[in-house]
Amino acid sequence: MSDKNSSQKNWTSWHHLLHKEILGNKTLIPDGANLLIAVSGGQDSMALLNLINDMKTQHNWFVNVWHGDHQWHEKSAKYALELKSYCNKKNISFFFDQANKNNISSEEKARDWRYKKLSERANQLLIKNQKGIDIFLLTGHTNTDNAETFLLNLARGSNYAGLSYINKKRLLKHHIFLIRPLLIFSREDTKKFCQHQNIPIWEDPTNCDLTIKRNLVRGKIIPILETMYPGCSKRINSFAEKMSNYKNEQNDLSKLASLYCEDAIGVKRELLNSLCIEARCTILNTFLKKDCTKQLSSKNLTHLASSILEKDRGKIDLPDGFEIVWNKDYINLEKN
Repeated sequence: MSDKNSSQKNWTSWHHLLHKEILGNKTLIPDGANLLIAVSGGQDSMALLNLINDMKTQHNWFVNVWHGDHQWHEKSAKYALELKSYCNKKNISFFFDQANKNNISSEEKARDWRYKKLSERANQLLIKNQKGIDIFLLTGHTNTDNAETFLLNLARGSNYAGLSYINKKRLLKHHIFLIRPLLIFSREDTKKFCQHQNIPIWEDPTNCDLTIKRNLVRGKIIPILETMYPGCSKRINSFAEKMSNYKNEQNDLSKLASLYCEDAIGVKRELLNSLCIEARCTILNTFLKKDCTKQLSSKNLTHLASSILEKDRGKIDLPDGFEIVWNKDYINLEKN
């Protein structure tokens, strides 16, 4: 049976929803794209792999899989071999990297390692294919992951930008894009899809380790919240999406406000100081971002805005070899 006939036979409501999402956003995963799917073996990534592979002939996609072995449990190498065999049976190119578990002892280090290896593999595909063809890295993040991220960032004390919805698409580096196609689904959706399609799952036993913060949120906190307020995960996602819209609105408005406060000489100090502290911090941050690659923390921005208000002249050293200087009339950014 051909791939096309097989995909039509296996077509489900989940295929329909994802296909509709892709057709509605032509730039998300364009036709003819070269794809590298990050597959852990869990239900989310296995659902992503099979959905994309079933749809590849309709979009002329070239599908590749990458798997990273963290060596966090004794069966990890066995799982990697079984996943490789599964991909081979489907004629899917398989890339594999194995980490030194001593170098990825935390969630953050493991995530950094995964994206580093994914980018390296993507660069290999770029070199292998003709110059100028983009590579699209696909991950199996669902809207459940988004709700978990929101709660974690809220607990850490993040600002509104950190509480925003996970981006569906972003540029990692030249010609390499990160795509999260499954944000329209929940983890319950991917579970049902895998069950319906009899898709094998290689679940990492460390996902049950509640000393890992995300596992604790996923396994304990969200279920308790769902018991107290059924449907709360969907409402959290909806709020995170509103925060993304708010962030975009704030960025555009802050650019306009920054232009209003500036002229050819610099930022007009008296005009800036006539605004509330929150607005002054936002405008100063917009002004500094034009040249400073490293952003100031909220605490340092507040200190800077207060100093400019209280003192008629002064200067403060900034990252990247810059300093902000001001007198009674103007504020400027200068190189040390």
